[in-house]
Amino acid sequence: MAAISIPQSAARVTWRNPTGESWWVKTLLIGTSIAFLSLFLLIPLVAVFTEALRRGIEAYFASFRDPAALAAIKLTLITAGIAVPANLVFGLAAAWAVTKFQFRGRNVLVTLIDLPFAVSPVVSGLIYVLLFGRQGLLGPWLAANDIKIIFAVPGIVLATIFVTFPFVARELIPLMQEQGTDEEQAALLLGANGRQTFWRVTLPNIKWALLYGVILCNARAMGEFGAVSVVSGHIRGKTNTMPLHVEILYNEYNFVAAFAVASLLALLALVTLVAKSVVEWRSRRAVNGTISEQAEA
Repeated sequence: MAAISIPQSAARVTWRNPTGESWWVKTLLIGTSIAFLSLFLLIPLVAVFTEALRRGIEAYFASFRDPAALAAIKLTLITAGIAVPANLVFGLAAAWAVTKFQFRGRNVLVTLIDLPFAVSPVVSGLIYVLLFGRQGLLGPWLAANDIKIIFAVPGIVLATIFVTFPFVARELIPLMQEQGTDEEQAALLLGANGRQTFWRVTLPNIKWALLYGVILCNARAMGEFGAVSVVSGHIRGKTNTMPLHVEILYNEYNFVAAFAVASLLALLALVTLVAKSVVEWRSRRAVNGTISEQAEA
């Protein structure tokens, strides 16, 4: 069989920037991005840790031995520990309903999922005050039964759930819409029941998006300020989360303690960022592996 010769001119391929931009445009864009990141992210972050350690490491750790600080950390973890699993269940159920079923009011449900993104957190806190406050719609009944929601932990949890609700659902809905229902229908035709289809087909396909949404939800839950500030009552040592505790310390001119607690929030944010990057990497790796398997088949 005769060999096919390829002209040298055709064999030489010159790779160019797909956008056709010159090197100085690329340098300008990269430099601008780095400058903005440094000015609005890196420098403030360094300033937080510098101010927190201004009086030494001993004063830094002493800030966390304060009972009020420990109570704020504990309440933040409790709030996130309740809000995140609740939104995991609610977000998964909402995404399943929107993507797997056709029903009246479907567009309304999608709009309601996005509502916390459009409403100010302060307004969402005021909604709960109007519902559960002493002069609110359900206030007299709650007072008669000695149930406290506003200025108590339940109100903080409810407000946090409201502002963090979209994160899980919004990560799942586009992915589940793209995947469609073919695999679930095939599993049902092969004899699988609904529970088996969910655990063996649906969940493996959405696990990385689900984990990504949980990470974002947790980050927002621990750092929420506006809605929690309205419903908490700012009771020191009882209803103050970490962001509210930072505000109180700063208003008292206790800058070292304020920045120490703020640095802990920053560390949690950095841990969240690392977890988010790992999830994105694993997700891309899983997608590339699936594409490779399909190409080999």
